[in-house]
Amino acid sequence: MGTLGKAREAPRKPSHGCRAATKARLEAKPAGSPVPSHPSLAQITQFRMMVSLGHLAKGASLDDLIDSCIQSFDADGNLCRSNQLLQVMLTMHRIIIPSAELLQKVISLYKDALAKNSPGLCLKICYFVRYWITEFWIMFKMDASLTNTMEEFQELVKACGEELHCRLIDTTQINARDWSRKLTQRIKSNTSKKRKVSLLFDHLEPEELSEHLTYLEFKSFRRISFSDYQNYLINSCVKENPTMERSIALCNGISQWVQLMVLSRPTPQLRAEVFIKFIQVAQKLHQLQNFNTLMAVIGGLCHSSISRLKETSSHVPHEINKVLGEMTELLSSCRNYDNYRRAYGECTQFKIPILGVHLKDLISLYEAMPDYLEDGKVNVHKLLALYNHINELVQLQEVAPPLEANKDLVHLLTLSLDLYYTEDEIYELSYAREPRNHKAPSVFKNYDHDQDGYISQEEFEKIAASFPFSFCVMDRDREGLISRDEITAYFMRASSIYSKLGLGFPHNFQETTYLKPTFCDNCAGFLWGVIKQGYRCKGNKHLESR
Repeated sequence: MGTLGKAREAPRKPSHGCRAATKARLEAKPAGSPVPSHPSLAQITQFRMMVSLGHLAKGASLDDLIDSCIQSFDADGNLCRSNQLLQVMLTMHRIIIPSAELLQKVISLYKDALAKNSPGLCLKICYFVRYWITEFWIMFKMDASLTNTMEEFQELVKACGEELHCRLIDTTQINARDWSRKLTQRIKSNTSKKRKVSLLFDHLEPEELSEHLTYLEFKSFRRISFSDYQNYLINSCVKENPTMERSIALCNGISQWVQLMVLSRPTPQLRAEVFIKFIQVAQKLHQLQNFNTLMAVIGGLCHSSISRLKETSSHVPHEINKVLGEMTELLSSCRNYDNYRRAYGECTQFKIPILGVHLKDLISLYEAMPDYLEDGKVNVHKLLALYNHINELVQLQEVAPPLEANKDLVHLLTLSLDLYYTEDEIYELSYAREPRNHKAPSVFKNYDHDQDGYISQEEFEKIAASFPFSFCVMDRDREGLISRDEITAYFMRASSIYSKLGLGFPHNFQETTYLKPTFCDNCAGFLWGVIKQGYRCKGNKHLESR
């Protein structure tokens, strides 16, 4: 029946003139260091950074690390040494100390410098804080405790009458930064708008559709900051992490949309045509090196609500099924996503990774290495390793996708992906399109004696007597007869309610590693992870669980 996991009148095709409408292009960030394109680049970068840090790379006390950061500035506020330690400390410090506590330590150093009449040191401390504010301003947007501590520091400096210092640690510029953490607003499941599954699918060619999906994916991916990755490491989940929640919601939304677009067609032939078109979309996504959306599309096509459609499958050509098999193998979690990692490592320039795989890598590294060494020193090697892994992902945001997107189409596609269906509704639609053969047909074989496709209300009551109460209204047209579709819906509803109430349909779940994109049958979410992503009922191979 389902899957549970660990860790949803066609317009006329436009002419070419439509495509010449106002375009929306994502601007790349200012160029930084090269985007990593070789699988061992992170290790090479880390080695170079370890060398540049000298003795600190072997481990250092937190006080020594802070002092080294402050001494990175000269009397004029210029960096007099590499900024690598500054970058690592200011991006990764929350693994060992909250930001507000780190700033408190800096304030204590400032007070000591005042007491010792060391204006040069006071100035360097303010340069260090200015660098923090300028380069990592987003931390002050996210962390109220850090903001409050900064206000305390500003009051202290103001009370001392140090006008230059006040200007250096001014935070008013932060409020002017363009930044949004707002989650995509999803339409509630009880609204009528959800029934409009798409305004775009029919009049967009596979290439156009893949490009606009990639535009949306990159727009979501580039919002994920260093702080977001760090929050994920500290909390081991995406809770209270809006940008990651949005990215995962987009992935799940695309997969659900794929399912609905297939199921929206009334005949097996038409459903097969939609299936084929999405395979073509997947091929274009692969060419664009957009692996995350590729995973979402293939996951939707492999979902049990689609894979169970035998009549639809009979109309899908062999060569299309062959491509699906190749794509599934590419995205398989077998051998720790070895095929994907190889293909991803060979890609250059623009590419969007499968976020779940790389988040799992981060967690594995985070858990494998201690925060402190045996002598109580900070494990700088761990900070560097985590920094380089995150930096690889962040630097991918600096290369804009090689495409242009029509703003109007982007808006319509966003609305289409925001339309929400429950897992039960998708399954009901799936079984309505191609009813299960071993339930309703067996009922009709025993009760539909004249084989006209209907049974009487009296005959239905004999069936319903097997259950303690009724699950839905039968005989909707009130003609005294119950159709095959109505009784199929009845059994699906009964199965769902019995399972939720614990009255029947027992399952024996065990941890399972899934070798192809899989979705939870309870919440419809994608099962992230490298191994043992979820649970599967031992007695029912179709039921997986979070």
